[in-house]
Amino acid sequence: MALHGSRSGKGSGSRKRLKVQDDLRIKELEDNLTASISSSASLNPLADLISLTVSLHNPQSVLKAIYACYRLFVLLISQGRLENSTSEQEKLVRVWVLERLDEYVQFLTGLLQDEEPLLRTSALDILMSLLKHLSSSLTRSSHTPQFHVPHFKKVVAALLTCPLSERGGKKQTVQEVLLARGLDAEVRDLFISKWLNVNVDVRWFFLRDAEPVLSSTIDPHVPENLLALLERLESVPATPSDLKSQSWWVEELQTKPAGPKNAPTGSDPDSDDGLEATEDDWRKFFDDEKQKKPSGQEPSTRLRRLTVHQSLHSLASHRAVFTRLWLRLLPRLSGNNDAESALSLRVLNVMHRGVMPHLTRAVMVMDWVGRCVDYGGAVGLLALNTLFILMQEYNLDYPSFYTRLYAFLDQDLLHLKYRSRFFRLAELFLSSMHLPATLLASFVKRLSRLSLTAPPSSIVITIPFVYNILRRHPALMRMIHRDDEEPAPFEGTPNPNLTNALDSSLWELRSHKRHYHAGVSTLACIFDEAFTKPNYPLEDFLDHTYATLIEGELKRRTKKDPAVEIDEPIGTFGEGDDSGGTIVESLWTF
Repeated sequence: MALHGSRSGKGSGSRKRLKVQDDLRIKELEDNLTASISSSASLNPLADLISLTVSLHNPQSVLKAIYACYRLFVLLISQGRLENSTSEQEKLVRVWVLERLDEYVQFLTGLLQDEEPLLRTSALDILMSLLKHLSSSLTRSSHTPQFHVPHFKKVVAALLTCPLSERGGKKQTVQEVLLARGLDAEVRDLFISKWLNVNVDVRWFFLRDAEPVLSSTIDPHVPENLLALLERLESVPATPSDLKSQSWWVEELQTKPAGPKNAPTGSDPDSDDGLEATEDDWRKFFDDEKQKKPSGQEPSTRLRRLTVHQSLHSLASHRAVFTRLWLRLLPRLSGNNDAESALSLRVLNVMHRGVMPHLTRAVMVMDWVGRCVDYGGAVGLLALNTLFILMQEYNLDYPSFYTRLYAFLDQDLLHLKYRSRFFRLAELFLSSMHLPATLLASFVKRLSRLSLTAPPSSIVITIPFVYNILRRHPALMRMIHRDDEEPAPFEGTPNPNLTNALDSSLWELRSHKRHYHAGVSTLACIFDEAFTKPNYPLEDFLDHTYATLIEGELKRRTKKDPAVEIDEPIGTFGEGDDSGGTIVESLWTF
């Protein structure tokens, strides 16, 4: 035991000495390179520093090394070493430095998936800071505001594909490349909170450059990583004022660009035409109606003529890149397996508030939403909700909506976990006073029939739901007042308009008056009373389960003791005493 402890202590001391040596080596190389950059001497030690950085194992040493490299590259960028030059010698140096920068950036992108949290966040900070310096260098050399797209594309690809860390010189095997991996939550939240939800330019270029990454790979984790970022995107501009109030990561891009080519001075790239409209322009009165564009209209082809700088200041351009990316992403999230259904659920949860208001035309997602309805279950219900919003707010014509909703009324509905979600949405869908009575009667009759085999927790939802519909639509009252001995047959057609349910009766709900559960039987008596009570608040009944029903019965206060009569038996069989009984009675007397 003592020998083992001695070896352990010896190994720990060796690692400490190795760390000290690495730190001294990093400091020495950085000092030498700083002096070389200032005196225009040889930069060959930069390759040694990068090789040392990649080979290090200790996280603290790696952290010191990547920041040392960062300071050196910033110094090179600030001195113009990466800008174009006419000198052949300077061109060769520039190419060599760019190759070293690529090696360094590749190592940093791998650190985004490192097991050490501090290395992950530090790598992202360095990558985005380098983006700002590289963009400023391009701006100085071209004399126009620039965004360093090649560098940012590497960052976007790393966030979506999540390459493994190469710390310690580790190379990826084929199995590791195919290994399931997702974007680290800490890296995701940092990128969103510090850049994607804050800076106009970062968001626009991310929406534009993520689409090629998504299209060029079949990795199933790329759509999931992209969705993890997009579903948390909260700063998409809805008006030009929103665009002007947000900040910029590359400050040079914040300057107002010149108008588009072939457009008169003072024209707005987001306007419907290129004519300058003043307050006293006589054409304005006649063109008002023509110039009014519905929210969500597809951007005109004039966007293709805008420069990148002009596109960054165009609300229509932001909508265009947002729409293009989502339309590319949605087909990659469809499927019947559990993983893809979970992704579809996440999309549908944010579709109505985070996606459709910012699309050029919201109805462009109709086909994908319609396919989600076919999956049924919770995915289908949320897809129906999205279709309803498209019909209500975006004028979508979808005649078979209620037929699709009626198809959800199967034998399993009242036994599933998502039944409360169905009733919430169904109450919204059936709330219109303009729906025909034949359609509503089909839903009421079908739910009543399903309640015959439903658990009590589902019946206590169905009865208030039907009561509210009957009270809202008096034309259905004939279904509970019918006194025919033989009600009209209830047709099982999938079309709710052809069921003849209005000629039937709701005898199923009346039968619940003799239900074994006291709460259900009491609730069912509401149909025998006058319909003068207000609508039931459905939320009070949606979360009932067997456990809540039993708990309610146990907590109910007893107003008076139940009447019980017990006679003490004289014998085992209640007659005579055991003195003159039979042998059987004597054997059974204890």
